[in-house]
This record gives sequence, C-alpha cells and structure tokens, in this order.
Amino acid sequence: MYVAATTDIMYLKGVGPTRAKMLAKELSIQTYGDMATHFPSSYLDRTSFQLIEDFSGDQMPSVQVKGRFVTFTVQGEGAKRRLVGLFSDGRSTMEVIWFRRIEGIRKAYLPNTEYIIFGKPTLFKASGRWSMVHPEVDTPGSVATAAGGLRGVYPLTERLRNAGITSRTIFTWVQGVLGALLPSMTETLPPEIISRCRLMGLREAMATVHNPSSAKVLEQARYRLKFEELFYLQLNIQLYGRRRKAATEGYRFPRIGRYFNRFYSEMLPFPLTGAQKRVIKEIHADTITGRQMNRLVQGDVGSGKTLVALFAMLIALDNGKQACLMAPTEILATQHYETLHDLVAPLGINIRLLTGSTRRKERDIIDTQLRDGSLHILVGTHALIEEGVVFRELGLAVIDEQHRFGVAQRARLWKKNFIPPHVLVMTATPIPRTLAMTVYGDLDVSVIDELPPGRKPVTTLLRYEEQRMDVYRSIGAQLREGRQIYIVYPAIKENDKSELHSVEEGYEEIREIFRDYKVAMVHGALKPAEKEWQMKQFAEHKAHILVATTVIEVGVNVPNASVMVIENAERFGLSQLHQLRGRVGRGAAKSYCILMSKMKLASETRKRLEVMTSTTDGFVVAEADLKMRGPGDMEGTLQSGLPVELKVASLTHDGDIVAAARTAAGEVLDADPDLTSGLLRTEMRRRFDRAFDWGRIS
Repeated sequence: MYVAATTDIMYLKGVGPTRAKMLAKELSIQTYGDMATHFPSSYLDRTSFQLIEDFSGDQMPSVQVKGRFVTFTVQGEGAKRRLVGLFSDGRSTMEVIWFRRIEGIRKAYLPNTEYIIFGKPTLFKASGRWSMVHPEVDTPGSVATAAGGLRGVYPLTERLRNAGITSRTIFTWVQGVLGALLPSMTETLPPEIISRCRLMGLREAMATVHNPSSAKVLEQARYRLKFEELFYLQLNIQLYGRRRKAATEGYRFPRIGRYFNRFYSEMLPFPLTGAQKRVIKEIHADTITGRQMNRLVQGDVGSGKTLVALFAMLIALDNGKQACLMAPTEILATQHYETLHDLVAPLGINIRLLTGSTRRKERDIIDTQLRDGSLHILVGTHALIEEGVVFRELGLAVIDEQHRFGVAQRARLWKKNFIPPHVLVMTATPIPRTLAMTVYGDLDVSVIDELPPGRKPVTTLLRYEEQRMDVYRSIGAQLREGRQIYIVYPAIKENDKSELHSVEEGYEEIREIFRDYKVAMVHGALKPAEKEWQMKQFAEHKAHILVATTVIEVGVNVPNASVMVIENAERFGLSQLHQLRGRVGRGAAKSYCILMSKMKLASETRKRLEVMTSTTDGFVVAEADLKMRGPGDMEGTLQSGLPVELKVASLTHDGDIVAAARTAAGEVLDADPDLTSGLLRTEMRRRFDRAFDWGRIS
C-alpha cells in the first residue's frame, strides 16, 4: 500500500478504525502526517534511573526506576477492584497499581524478574508510601529502552489512557509512521534560508525530534521545526499585510492646521511626553501615504493614549474630515465624551455623544449634523455602527479597548465610506512583543512607554486574611479623607464547595462595617441599566465604595478613587490584576492596590503576586504573565488568535525565533513581493488551507 502524509491513520499497524476515531477526537490525529507532527512534550533520559528513596515534593515529574516486583495482590471489589504490585529497587519499595486489564497484567509480569518502570510517582501522606498508577513497564532489552539516549514522552488525554494507549504506544506508532514517510520526505524551506539561518534539514530534524541521541542535537532539531512553523506563520501574516497596505486606498491628511496647532500651543493640559510625540508623528506619517492606516497604540493605564487619539482626530478635522471614537461601555463612552468636550469645545469643535440611551430628539440632531458635516467628532458605543448612522466623510475611527468589539462590528465601521477611514486601535492591555508581532503581525504597532510627569505610581501590597482588620482600618482612613474605594471579588454568589469570597456576601459585610458610607454593587448578572446606574453612582461620588466583580476592569474612570482591594487575588491572572489596579492612581492622591490572599500559597502563585508588588510596568507584568501561564488566554482576547495551531513553537518561550522568522519572511517578500516561489506557495496552501482573513484583526 502506498503511504503518504495524507494517508488515514486507521491503516497504521495497531491503530484500526476504533482507535483512529479516538485519536482524531482526542488529539486531532487523522493522518500519518498528523502522527509524525505529534511531538513529545518532554524527554526522559533512558540511561538515567531514580531511586525510590530520592523521590520528593508534591509535583514529582515522571521518572524511570529499575527493579523487581516482589508480590502481586488483587484488592477491593467491583469498581474499586485493583491490582497492586509491590516494586523494589533493591533499597526501597513502592506500590504499582492497575485499575484495568487486571488479569492480563497479572499474567504478563513475573515476580523477581528485572523490569524498568516509567511513570509519575504520587505520595500517599497517610501511609508515607509512594505509588505509581498504570506505569509503562519494559524489560531492559526491549525496543523502547535498547536505543538508550533520550526517549520522548508524548501528550495524552485521560480517555486515551483509560483505553490502554500509553506514551510508549504513541512512540511505537510514530516509529511506524517515520519508517513510511522519511524516505520520501522533501524539504519545505528554500535552500538559501536553510543555509543562511544554519538550519538542520527537515528529514534529519523529524527523525531527531522523535529519537534524539543527545540534548544538543535535539535542540538543533527543535529549533529547525520551530523556525519553520513560525516562518510560514509570519510569511502568511506579512504577505496579507503588505497586500492590504498596497490595495486599500486611504485619505491623505497632509495638513497640520489650526485645530491641531492651536490646541497644541494654547490648550494642552500638560506637556506631551517623548513617547506621545513619537506616536503622533507615526500616526501622521501613516495618514499622508494615501493608504489606509491600521495602527495599534499600546499604552499602560495613564500613559495618555486618549490625548494621542485626540491629536489624530484633530489632524482629520484639519483635513476636512470627521472622526469618531468607539468605546465598549456606555459609561466609558460618556467619560471619553466629557473629557474630549472639555478639551476641544473652546476650539469651536462640535462633538456629540451617541449611546443606546441617547434620546430620539438628540439622535435626530446627530443624524442631521453627521450628514451635513457640521458634526466633527462623534463619541459612542457600538451604537456608532448602526446602519442608520451615516457620516458625510468619516476620516478616522478610534477604537478603545478593541478586544471588547467583535470582528464583524469593527468591519461595519469601514463601510461608512467609499474610502475606508483610517483606524486607530487603543488598548491598555500591554501585549508582549513576541505576541504582538504575531497576533497583530499585519498592524503597525506603537507603544507609549512613558507616564506623564507627576503621575504617582500605585503602591501594591500583599495582605493576608489575618490582616483583614488592618486593611479595613486603612480603608476607613482613606474614606475620612474623602477618597473612594473599589473592592473586587472573584465570584457573584457564595458557594459551599468554594472558599472564594463573593460580591453579594461582601456587599452585606462592607455595608455593615462602613455604615456611614454609601456602598454600590456591580456584577455581570445585573441588568445593563442597573449596572450602568450603580457605576454612575460611584463615578459621580454619590457612592463611596464600589464592590464589584471584574466587570469594572475596563470602563470607569474615577480620579478620586485611591484604593483597590482585590479579594482572593491568588485566583486572578497577572494581566487581569494589572488591569484592575489601573482603576486607581488616576488622580493627584497617593493610591494603593491591596491584594488579599490566603497565607498558604503554591510557589508559582506566590511568585505571581510578588510580580505585582514589585513593578507597576504593564509590559513587565505582561511578559511575566506570558511566561507563567502561556499565551492561551492572552491570544484569546486578541480575537481569532492564530490561523494555525502551533505544534512545536511557543510564543511564550521562543521570542528570539519569532524575531528571526519574522526577519527571514520579510526578506523573502522584499525579494519576491508576489511570492512566485512554487515551494513557498505550495507549503503556504498546505498550512493555511482554511480561509483566514488577517485584515479583520484591526
């Protein structure tokens, strides 16, 4: 039978139709090629053995032990029936337990015969004895151990383990696939890239990654495979980005006129930072090319993104065009409107607000002025993209906290004109460089990495349950000074099975403790109108304390709020903690973020909270978050994520390879803008066979 990478995995020896269905569902392995690219998640040194007496810690990795079974006993009845083998390495013993295929295993393994077992040890604290459940068991001379060197440990699911499929089973299947595919495997990268980047050949890399003879050659093989994966991802992104820039006509804004110059010289509330000036210049450079601008502006909370966006809007106005700013919530849109109105009204600029609450009479005025061009700037929520909202000539659309808007919603903004407006996206969620250059690969990215002078950093403190009354006393002191307080909870309702503090329980407790002060409450289960009203009470200082869930991480600006208390802080991710912390420190008063936690914490959790107390730099926080928990959540917030699943590369750990692959892809497109290379085009089609429009990420 002829075998290719596309051959159904059911035809591989030992698989068959039933297991093929299971592999497809559990691991997305459907073909020989899928199996070949199911890479080990870790490696075990088959020349290295561990003694049972050296086992330690709660999170023991999988280990290899050489020894003999002393006895076998069948224990329990019915569903609890299990086979327990007492295994000795000559110095200590541990239990080896099987819950399935008991009779077959009992016959297969003999007492007083040497075996090598591989699995993850668990310590039963009551007995002080180590055990290993369903380990791999080999004889010293078996195929799995004969090669020595490193042996791959393959990712599995619980369902596959329950069906008797182990890492060794996958290893055996992979060897069969490699035997069939390697002889005819052809190179997927151009020779000049392999040579210039000093890459291992594909055939050697595939063989090595599954059967490494040493850590050094394994590293070379993995680098090659990671580079290839990231190179084609970057090629895909950059090819689309270049085509979009070349094809999408945009307004030219050559003039810097009276609105911009008068505001800059007479009305600026404080001097611009160097970073703000740099980003404004980048925006202006984009708008004189005749091509549509798609620029992402990243800036930490308080870095002055709104002022940069205003200058961009003034450039549009100076060139006879209209501008709009779209925010994710009504209260944030209202606050943007009030801020911008106070700044630009003296210039004679007509600015209005459009939200779901805007009355019909006001809507009619907005509609008339939008169509005749006398309305210069429209601020609002998703109401801006309703079909009835028609601009005379929309030159610039500013989108705040863009990940709150769906792809289709943003695309509707483009249809407001024959020529699409320039798009400026703002986010206060710092995105690590490696992630930004991949997920936002076709956008131009600007970073505002300075805070305005005089802005005081928020002091972040870690406090434990035992210190709660001290925290409440500190809150009382702030309230007496006329400040306002946020208290954030991880859950809405109390749950008997969970130790989490709930916002409903907290609301009652805080009202009882701070009887002289008005307490507002906001959470996701409230109706939108109630939520807006409660937040408005706090924003207008009619409420002194706002107890809430994380719904407030984006969307309310209260300069008078000086304290943010986050309950069960150990349950939040770093980026979310940073976003929440950004709600305070917006006024002149010294501000605090207090992370409440239980005393006993896992080391990783404690490390995460210590990052928060050691820095207020959002980019440092984001990089740490990416390293600690991987890019999954962050990519998820950036809309559609990636066009393909990365099988070996990691955006978390492979930043240098991302940069190298990006450079190589750029050089290829500089030399061959239309990508005429047959090899590259074929490989691109193979990898990106499902339609993916990178242009929607903007």
